[in-house]
Amino acid sequence: MHMDTQENPRILDQITTETPVGLPQGEGPLFGDPDPDAARAFFMGKSRSETDKRMSAKQAVERFITDGCYLAIGGFGANRIPTVILHEILRARRRGMAFLGHTSTHDFQLLCAGHCLNRVDAAYIVGLEARGLSPNARRVVQSGEVELCEWTNHALSVRLQAAASGLSYGLLRSMLGTDTFRRSAGKVVRCPFTGKKFVALPALWPDVAVIHVHEADVFGNARIRGISVADMELARAAKRLIITAERLVPNLEIRQDPTRTAIPYYLVDAVVHAPFGSYPGNMPYEYFSDEDHLMQWLAAEKDPEIFARFLDQYIYQVADFDEYLQLCGGLGRLRELRDQECLAAD
Repeated sequence: MHMDTQENPRILDQITTETPVGLPQGEGPLFGDPDPDAARAFFMGKSRSETDKRMSAKQAVERFITDGCYLAIGGFGANRIPTVILHEILRARRRGMAFLGHTSTHDFQLLCAGHCLNRVDAAYIVGLEARGLSPNARRVVQSGEVELCEWTNHALSVRLQAAASGLSYGLLRSMLGTDTFRRSAGKVVRCPFTGKKFVALPALWPDVAVIHVHEADVFGNARIRGISVADMELARAAKRLIITAERLVPNLEIRQDPTRTAIPYYLVDAVVHAPFGSYPGNMPYEYFSDEDHLMQWLAAEKDPEIFARFLDQYIYQVADFDEYLQLCGGLGRLRELRDQECLAAD
C-alpha cells in the first residue's frame, strides 16, 4: 500500500528530524552496480543484428545463466512464468545467484528448491498467493542461506524503469518512514526544486532476464497478451534476455502488425520455443494454472525427505520439460487446463 506522508504529519516530522547531520539511508545491502555508464559500456558491445536466435532451454541456460549471475524473471505471480527455463537451471545445478524477488511465487519456490540463490532483492517471495506459503522457501530464507534486501513491488519497478531510462536512480515517496525503507538500500534525497524529500532507488540492470510470451519470431520480436506488470522495463534493463514462447510465428506476421510487438528483437539474446512453458502456472488466454499440482508441491515440501524424492521425480531425473509435462498428465491434462482458461475468459 502506498502511503502519502502529507496525510500523516507525525511520520513527516519523524523523517524531517531523523538525522540532524544528514539524510537517512537504508541499511540493506546493494546487489549490483547502479552506474549507468558501466551499463552503457556493456550495451555498446551487444549485437543488435537480426539473426535467428532459436535454441533449446538447455542451451540458453548453458550460454547465458551462470553461477553467481543476477537473474530476473518476468510475469506476475504464477502468471506467465518461464518454468521451462527454471527447471533447466535446477538441472544445471546453478549456485550463488542473485534474484529479483519482484512478484515471485512458483519461480522463487523452484530456485529455493534447487538452492540456487544467495542474494535476493525481496518484495514478494515465499508466498504462493491464495495457495499458501512455500514451506521449503521459508526454510531457506529463515536459515540465512540467502541475504535479503527489502523493497516494495513498486520500488523494484522503479529501479528497473531507472535502468531502462539510462539513469542511476529512480524516485518514489511511499517508502518514507517505513521499516521497508530501513531494510532497503535506498537513500533519502532532497528535491532541488521544492526541497521535499524522496527516496532514491538505485537502478537495477540484471545480468539476465527470462520472459515467457505468447508469440515470438526467430529474431526475438515478442507479443504478450494480458497483464505485463514490469516486463517492458525488465526487457530494456536486462543485459541479456531469454524469451520463451508458446508459439513461433513468421517474421512477416510480426511486420504486418508491428504495434502488437511488446519486446523488439534487438533486446533479445535467445528464443526458446516452449509450448505450455509456464505450466503449472497460468498463461492468459491459453491455459489455467494446475492448482492440483501446485498443491502437490506445497504438500511435498513439508517433509524435506519426501520433497527430495519429489524433486528427483519431477525435475532431476527428468530429461526435459516435455517429459515433465507427460508426468503431470500429458496432453489430456493440458487440454483440461486450456478448457478451464477458455471458460474463464468467456
